[in-house]
Parts: sequence; structure tokens; C-alpha cells
Amino acid sequence: MEENTPKIPFKKIFWPSFVAVLSASILGMILFVMVIGAIIGGIFGSLDDNPVEIKEKTILHLQLDGPIKEKSKVSLEPSSLTVNTSLGLPDILYALDKASQDDRIKGVYIDIGDIECGISTARSIRKAIEQFKIKSNKKVYTLYAGERISQIEYYIGSCGDKIYAFPTTNFMLTGLGTEYTFFKNLLDKVGVEVEVIRGENNDFKSAVEPFFLSKLSDSARYQSTVLLNNMWSVISQDICKSRKIEIKDWNAWLNRLTITNASSALNHRLVDGLAYQDEMMALWKKEISLLDSEDLYFVSFEAYARNAMLEDQLLAQEGSATAIAVVVAEGEITTEGQELSSKKLCRELREVREDNRFDVVVLRINSPGGSALASEEIWREVWLTQQKKKVVVSMGDVAASGGYYIATPAEIIFCDPTTITGSIGVFGMIPYAGKLLNNTFGITFDTVQTNHHSVLSFTHKLSKEELSVVQQEVNTIYKQFLKRVAEGRKMSSYQANLFARGRVWSGNDALRIKLVDRMGDLTDAINYAKSISKSINGSVVYFPKVEEDFSDKLLRKLLGSENSELNPRKDKELTKYVLEQFNSLKNIESKMGIQMRMPYDLFIRF
Repeated sequence: MEENTPKIPFKKIFWPSFVAVLSASILGMILFVMVIGAIIGGIFGSLDDNPVEIKEKTILHLQLDGPIKEKSKVSLEPSSLTVNTSLGLPDILYALDKASQDDRIKGVYIDIGDIECGISTARSIRKAIEQFKIKSNKKVYTLYAGERISQIEYYIGSCGDKIYAFPTTNFMLTGLGTEYTFFKNLLDKVGVEVEVIRGENNDFKSAVEPFFLSKLSDSARYQSTVLLNNMWSVISQDICKSRKIEIKDWNAWLNRLTITNASSALNHRLVDGLAYQDEMMALWKKEISLLDSEDLYFVSFEAYARNAMLEDQLLAQEGSATAIAVVVAEGEITTEGQELSSKKLCRELREVREDNRFDVVVLRINSPGGSALASEEIWREVWLTQQKKKVVVSMGDVAASGGYYIATPAEIIFCDPTTITGSIGVFGMIPYAGKLLNNTFGITFDTVQTNHHSVLSFTHKLSKEELSVVQQEVNTIYKQFLKRVAEGRKMSSYQANLFARGRVWSGNDALRIKLVDRMGDLTDAINYAKSISKSINGSVVYFPKVEEDFSDKLLRKLLGSENSELNPRKDKELTKYVLEQFNSLKNIESKMGIQMRMPYDLFIRF
């Protein structure tokens, strides 16, 4: 039996429901926009360029944790929504110098975690801390609060007036070492061959060895041993001088793995005490004569440095008086890309050269080399600049191969004793993957060509004649490299070849064989530039120009880097070791063709 239920027309159900849903959606959207607007408005409203507040008896909190580059940077990683920051060496050096003259700053609290930088960068920071102490007569306290402290962290902080460690911190003091990765056996297994062509007599140019050897050659082992021993000698002398210990005792402790934790570091006078953060606060109160009821006031070193550096740079950039330009050349040399691209650096050198306000240029190089073509492009711009105004080179952690090539036209070259430099040599790498594609996938290739050598690809194995032509080209580029060195260093090509052959040198050895002119860091190079400049006030302008755009301010605000809290450190998402090995494989393609690159990608365990 059917129920006598009245039927309701579709349009009477649909349209009221549709209007209700639409109204709710619009209302929800309005509320969402209002909430987001309020949040963003709150953030944007606080992005004004207010100076960092410095009170009387302020302590600068220098938290060294993460990468230290040639320029401060903040960026967003879209895939993981992670904000990556790096502190710039010039910012650190400038801020420490400024703080030494700031009567409101009563001391520097160095809070050391997991630092990522080279030995020469670490030495520059250490030297700046020592200069701060001498100039200001203010105290520097160091706290090692990371889970594990390596030599680089200990090296930087060991010059503090007082050094403390978190009671459960582990110390990994073992000396310098480097580990090389070889791909020959892997390439053999998958059926890939790599034709390697080195410049004539380039027996030390060992960057190609991982692709045709399974262990170090005698020449590679020799140069690495000499390099590491030279570096370790400098590091050991600095540490032992600061801690008033004997070098023989220091090395004996490391050979026996004596220093493994905070307690053993204390027992061997490497630290002055064990302390928690609250105990460090009590020590600081006593140091600057605060009453128990008074609060310590800490200011983020990063915020102080950025504020001081940005203010100084804006004044220098807007001025009309004669100034000094510091051009930063950091990363692998490429024609284009995110690192040291010839396109970008050449543009900056032209801008500096054509600006009559600059009479001296400091070229700061921190590069292992790269593309031969890009290196020649940069060399030309440096040479042209030197013809018009003086170029002073400052070498950082590494200025090798192409990184040394671009330095050769300079008026004078400064480097640190631990700088890795030289590697005057050239190589080429040409892969052959025809066997891999045939054996693994059954793919074969055939060719039709109008001339004998019309088809040159990674599926074609080079003939002896073709290899001979490539070898001649590599030799030609190597001879040009020697010519550049000889002309720049005022020596014969024969003399240049004695120190070339692809060999890397420490800064101390480079000075001895006259590849560089003076020992000194970036500060020393800038001071020399000031001494030969017509600049009255010694203004310095950095390129790329130091400026902070809207996105930088927003990211820093989201990070909360402006406050003076003792912020916890961030965990790493991937281990460095895995990333190093992955990047080694990924970068094989970028090493094909003719290169001016230092031997190996040198990861010194420091």
C-alpha cells in the first residue's frame, strides 16, 4: 500500500539549500580572511626598521649554530616550509669591532653549538674575538652547550676569558682528517666508463681520481698529508697558547682519545668549569656587578650585527665620497646558477669599475674553482678592473684552481695560514654509457654521419685520435693558466709550473713559494685597501649590496631572531654525511667538460 506523501518540487529543495551553503561559505571565507588579516597585520605592523634596543650593561649573545657564509642570508625552503639562515662573516667581524667601542656592551656570551664553516673562517672569527678583548678590555665567556663539540667549535671558543661546558656535553677532539669517496667500482658494476684527461704533468690534479682509481694515488696522499699537517700546526698553536698547555701534551691527549666529555675536558684544563645556563647567568651577574634582583639583559648578536651592518652599508651606499668596494665571490664557479656565476660576478665587477666613487676593490674569494670558461670570463673582468683601480684579493677557506685563477691579476693577495689555495691545473671528464644502456636495457645505437667525427655523445667511446685532440685542448688551457699565474705573480712559466701541476697548498706554503703576498684575513685586506685609498672616512660597500627586503624581514620576524631570549637550537633533518655522499653523486654531471677545480671535494673532519 502506497503512502500518501505529498511530493515537494526539486527547485524548492535545491535553491534554498544552495543559497544557505553559499552564504555559509562566504561567511566562513570572510571570517578566515579577517583572522589571517589580523595575524599578518600584526606581523607586518612590527616590521618597521626600529633599531635594536641596547640598554646599559647589555651582554651580546653570540649563538654560533649553523652555517657561516660570506654573506648573511635567510631563505624559505618551500618543500619543507623550513626557514634556513646563515650568519655572514663580515657581519660578525664588523659587529665585534663596533661592540668593542660601544660602552653599553659589557661583554660577549658565546654559546656554541653545531657550526658549519671552514678553518680559515673559524680563524677569522677567533681573531676578531681576541681583538675585541684587547680593544675593549671586556670579558668573553664561552659555553659549549651542544650535544657534541668538535674541533671547529672548540677552536673558536677556546680564546674566551672563561670557558664552560654543559655537564653532559661530549667532546670529539681527534685531530684533522679527511675521507675520500671513490666511484670506480660502482661505475664498473653499472657499465659506465669515464675518459679522464689531465693537463700535461698535472699529477697532483687528483679531482678525477675517484672515477678511475679505488684509493688515493701517492701524489694525492702526499699533498693531503702536508696540507692537513700544516693546518693542524696552526690550530694547535692557537689553542695551546690560549689554554696555556704544551702542544706535545695536546697531541698526546688526542692520540689516546683522552678528551671525550666535559669532565675530561675540565680535568685537562681545556675548560674552566661545568655549568648550566642558570649558572652562567649568575656568573654574568657577578661579572658586571648586578644585584640579585636585577635582570640580565641579553641582545641577539645576529640582530645587533645585522642592524649595525645594514645601517653602515646604507650610509656608505648613499654617500658620494670615495669608498672601498668589497666584492664577494663565493661558491663553485659556473657561467650561470645560484653559486659563483660569472654572469653575476662580472656584472658586479663592471658596476664597481665604472663607478668613480670606488678607487680600491677588495675581491673576497672563497671558491674551489669550477668551469674553465667562467673562470676566464671573471679573470678578464678582474684584469680590466685592475687596469683602472687597485684590486686587493682576500682569500677565505679556499681559493683553489679557478678560485686562484681569478685572483692572479690583483695588485696584492692576502690569505690565511690555513687557506687552501693553488691547485693550478686543468682536467676534463667524458663519460661513456653505451655499455650500460646495452647490457642493462638492451638499447643499442647506430650512426649516420657526414664526417669522421660528426657524432660525439655519451654513447660513443672516443677514439685515440679524438682523445688526442681533447688532450691538446686541455694542455692549451693549462698553458694559459700558467701564463696567467706567471704574469700576475711576475715569474716565468717554468717557475709557475714548479708550483703548479694541480697541487694544493696551505696559505703558509703559498706565501713561501710566492703564490700570495701577505698573511691576513678579510679585515687585514680591507685595512690595507683603506691605507692605499683616497677615502677619508674609510667607507666600505659590499657587493652584492647589503640590504634587507620585505621577505627577509618577514622571515626573520617569523623566526623570532630579534628577541634576546636564549633560543633552543634546531635539529637537522638529514645527516651531513648522507647529504655529502648524495651531492657527490649528483654533481658528477657538473664536472664533465674541461674544469679548473681543486683536487677532490675536500671535506675536512674538523
